[in-house]
Amino acid sequence: MKAIVYCEYGSPDVLKFEDVEKPVPNDNQVLIKVRAASLNFIDPGLMRGPWPLRLMTGLRKPEKTRLGGDVAGQVEAVGKNVTEFKAGDEVFGVARPSLAEYACARERGLVIKPSNVTFEQAGSVTWAGLTALQGLRKGSIQPGQKVLINGATGGVGTFAVQIAKSFGADVTAVCSTGKVDLVRSIGADHVIDYTKDDFTKGDQRYDVIFDNVQNHSFSDRRRVLTPNGICVLAGIGGAGLHPETWGRMIGGFKADLLSRFVRQKFVRYVTTLNKED
Repeated sequence: MKAIVYCEYGSPDVLKFEDVEKPVPNDNQVLIKVRAASLNFIDPGLMRGPWPLRLMTGLRKPEKTRLGGDVAGQVEAVGKNVTEFKAGDEVFGVARPSLAEYACARERGLVIKPSNVTFEQAGSVTWAGLTALQGLRKGSIQPGQKVLINGATGGVGTFAVQIAKSFGADVTAVCSTGKVDLVRSIGADHVIDYTKDDFTKGDQRYDVIFDNVQNHSFSDRRRVLTPNGICVLAGIGGAGLHPETWGRMIGGFKADLLSRFVRQKFVRYVTTLNKED
């Protein structure tokens, strides 16, 4: 089968479209004929291989040479212990790696695709949608609260804006000039253009800050939180794509620690895969 592979770190030029062995599902896996797959913010980071990430992915060259996690497609075969799916089912979820003609996934990592959702739509939901939903829950989001999304126009951010609105929150989105119309179109009540204004310098206080970017200090973010506000630290501050990623990661852990001594909370979390969400 054909798959996208990379055997060295670098720009998109390192990606190659090659023949690889078609995967065989184990007893607990599902084999999917891939109809759509998507990249998450971490994938270009893995490809480029900045030093903080190389500590986990291989110092000189990538230990794993395939990308992609989100997938949508049609079940081709199932392992003997799989009970929820059968050949022909249309599914979406997580299969790593997914940038190939076929991919294997664990049964618990898939759900049936609704008939009114396209493969392309379903193939872009899983990790970004779960990260946004679970992060907002970590922030104990409630109807009527003022919620700020810092980094509102990436995969996670656009889901966060829409999910926060579905909870009944008053949503402020932080983005660049060119994305203002986009975030308004998906439901943002207020928009801050970070090229013109710094949300930490304003007068508004927020019950929840969902921080995808983590590019402000602990004290600056505390200043715009309500007395019992929560700042949710999503991701690793740039997924390795920014020179200051390492500093943002350290700053996130520092904020988490320092918040244990004040009323306002800074919380980190790890996105977990579950069918209910």
